[in-house]
Amino acid sequence: MKKFFLIVILGTYLTSCIPTKDLIYFQGEPKKNTKISTVLNKAYRLQVNDIVNIRIKANDEKLVALFKSVENENTNLITSENLYFSSYTIDHNGVIRIPYLNEINILGYTEKEVRLKIESELSKMFKSMNTIFVAVKLAGIRYTVLGEVKNPGTNVLFQNQVTIVEAIANAGDITITGDRKKVTVVRNNADGVKKFQLNMTSFDFINQEGYFIEPNDIIYIEPLKQKSWGTGDTGAKTFTTVVTALTLITTTILLIRNL
Repeated sequence: MKKFFLIVILGTYLTSCIPTKDLIYFQGEPKKNTKISTVLNKAYRLQVNDIVNIRIKANDEKLVALFKSVENENTNLITSENLYFSSYTIDHNGVIRIPYLNEINILGYTEKEVRLKIESELSKMFKSMNTIFVAVKLAGIRYTVLGEVKNPGTNVLFQNQVTIVEAIANAGDITITGDRKKVTVVRNNADGVKKFQLNMTSFDFINQEGYFIEPNDIIYIEPLKQKSWGTGDTGAKTFTTVVTALTLITTTILLIRNL
């Protein structure tokens, strides 16, 4: 009986603990990166539900006052809420509505292409565009993180590009029971739904599609099997749990024998 309990304790301890190698990021040696440079030079094309911030300015602000809203003028505090109400959301038809310019289709356009399109529309109303300045920018990258992270939920980062490392770090990092080898990115855009699975313990994931996230991406971190076992995520916790369970079993057996 003693040998049996010893084997059970030892076996459970060895199989329940989370190995250190499953918790370390960027293992191995980095390889020459050719894909990342391509992604960096590839301009993002706007999708449905993207929020675009458009600023139209001029030396004489009275010239462009018609194209501005009250919310658009208040730039003292930049928050996701402010940007939502002062910017333009691309509807399901791929268009936005700008005062006096009516509906403009920008689905699949880059920020630069949208700027040129708006400037083209404005040129029909003004004799000279030399004094008018148009700025077009994606109003942050919104994404959702689910699964084994400390702070799951939807976040917005005000950057031109966001890596999955930055996205997960902003969610409080992966918990000790999260599987860093199975990080899934779900992307729904004009090309359809795509799914990428990344192994963040290896340097190779930096070269994979999905390393740079896009607006409205969903990131999911699977739990390790140790979590479902409920034996603990460290050696000390596992040992304590197993000893407690075996003590309970032993006590139950002794009580039954004494009946």
